[in-house]
Amino acid sequence: MFRPVTIDHLVLRVVDLQRMLQFYVEALGCTVERRQDGIGLVQLRAGSALIDLVPVDGPLGRAGGAAPGKEGHNLDHFCLRIEPFDEHSIVAHLARHGLACGPVERRYGAQGEGPSIYLSDPEGNGVELKGPPDGVG
Repeated sequence: MFRPVTIDHLVLRVVDLQRMLQFYVEALGCTVERRQDGIGLVQLRAGSALIDLVPVDGPLGRAGGAAPGKEGHNLDHFCLRIEPFDEHSIVAHLARHGLACGPVERRYGAQGEGPSIYLSDPEGNGVELKGPPDGVG
């Protein structure tokens, strides 16, 4: 038998690759790990996981059907565990990138109850930034 350990990667089909790269790399601090432009795939490192960006007009993206938009998304939200979690510096950093976010609230995640904040990427995918569980960090 086997058991899940952590999220390995997730795949987002995207309309505007450059805008999404600016959001995930510049605003959230991910790094480009690998590009496979021939098939339409950019893999971003987010800690121990990957976020794969697949342009809808590329070979992989065309196989996925209609593009994401206001009437349909490929994902409700995903959560990135971040450190340190300093509410004021996070909100200020996001604001410098022209990003609005929701209030910091205590939410339950894989490591327990702790602070988190929601925002949306340029194509409307929900992103949750989660701090350490209560009593840690």
